Amino acid sequence: MSGLKLFHIATSGATEVAPRLAEVEADVQGMVELHMETLLGVRFLVSEYSTGPVHGGRIDSLGLDENGSPVVVEYKRGLDAGVINQGLFYLSWLVDHRAEFEHLVRDRLGAPAAAQVLWSSPRLICIAGDFTRYDVHAVRERRRSIDLVRYRLFGRDLLGLETVASASGRSPAARRARRQSTVLALKDGQRTALAEVGQALDETLLGLGDGVNRVQRKTYRAYQRLRNFACVCPPQKTKLLVYLKVDPKEVDLVPGFTRDVTGIGHHGTGDLEVQLRTLQDLDRAQELFRASYAAA
Repeated sequence: MSGLKLFHIATSGATEVAPRLAEVEADVQGMVELHMETLLGVRFLVSEYSTGPVHGGRIDSLGLDENGSPVVVEYKRGLDAGVINQGLFYLSWLVDHRAEFEHLVRDRLGAPAAAQVLWSSPRLICIAGDFTRYDVHAVRERRRSIDLVRYRLFGRDLLGLETVASASGRSPAARRARRQSTVLALKDGQRTALAEVGQALDETLLGLGDGVNRVQRKTYRAYQRLRNFACVCPPQKTKLLVYLKVDPKEVDLVPGFTRDVTGIGHHGTGDLEVQLRTLQDLDRAQELFRASYAAA
């Protein structure tokens, strides 16, 4: 975002809208908390959550993402080398206090949401004015799900967010093992051709960029950057269903391949359904996958 230039265009000419940092950290926190689900795909739970007198800290924001994973969000007005370690400190506390977090979710979002909390992939999102190259390297070395997000304010009412680095918190070896288990599951009772499509789909979505995290739920598997960009349902007899965060109105829908599921109940997130039966279908969907990834 440091190289991004924003201009206000009028008939009289173009005027550059200069980027700036917030006056204080609380301004960034307030804006994000007010619109957290739209900005981050995270349902806001509470602000400035106390970790108790022994631990002696306050978590900037707590939330629950669209897959049910607990989320710690930490903010810094500018560049602060300690934001990642501070966030990991709070994330470790959260994992050790699961019952307390689930009680909070029950109070704020209801019993069904509390019953679906997914502890296999708790997340840390750090939002700051900037990060160093050492921060980016540290994230990739950590076995935690971490997103570094750079913000900028433009004019009076524009907020820009840029994902600087993301890490899934899992080693390449673990990813290979999960891919193998996915293929075996698809082969059980399925034709080999569909199993090949499932394997290729998994490799394609994981390979779209660094830090893609795969989250397994009972009824779907989510592929996540900062937000979900693809959800894959268990294979049907002849096809795989993938849901993408792409506006169906912006797509030339093809019967039997793409479908607008806005307002139609389905597992996972996203309003564009893609039906995959062959490797050729997978090739046809590449641009849609990239568009959804970019939007996340």
